Amino acid sequence: MSEHGVVVEFGMVRFERLLPGPIERVWEYLVDPELRGTWFASGPLERRKGGALTFTFAHSRLAPAGEKAPAKHAGAEGFQFSAQVTQFDPPRLLAWSWDESEVVFELAPKGNEVLLTLTHRRLPSQDEMRNVSSGWHVHLDVLAERLRGEPLRPFWPRIEKLEAEYEKRIR
Repeated sequence: MSEHGVVVEFGMVRFERLLPGPIERVWEYLVDPELRGTWFASGPLERRKGGALTFTFAHSRLAPAGEKAPAKHAGAEGFQFSAQVTQFDPPRLLAWSWDESEVVFELAPKGNEVLLTLTHRRLPSQDEMRNVSSGWHVHLDVLAERLRGEPLRPFWPRIEKLEAEYEKRIR
């Protein structure tokens, strides 16, 4: 299994990660605002289809102390946006709207581990496909690190490296 996102079709990328289980623990990292904030973005989530979801990005929580965001990402800290839960089936399926696109998380137990499949679909352009691919790649890496109890690693250098990789991968 490659950790890189795969273009399924134009406007759709998919990631797979094998994570330490059990499935209920991984699920809580998706739906609990504080746990989600340790790898992606915090914010309340109404645990039902049609529920409201607010994201608050605090990338400084995902990086070692003192790491600075590159200039092009300087406005990301504290960024907020609202979404709507489009699918909710604990502990196996969570999806939400993301502007005109949709993000879908599917969880499946695999022995002591959990297969997480993330599909981001209805992306409007190759630029957006590249942008979300580098972001999801790093955020999913951080999720795996949190679940394994590993220390914070540099965040922004990984983003910059993966932005260059996905620039080549998604054409």
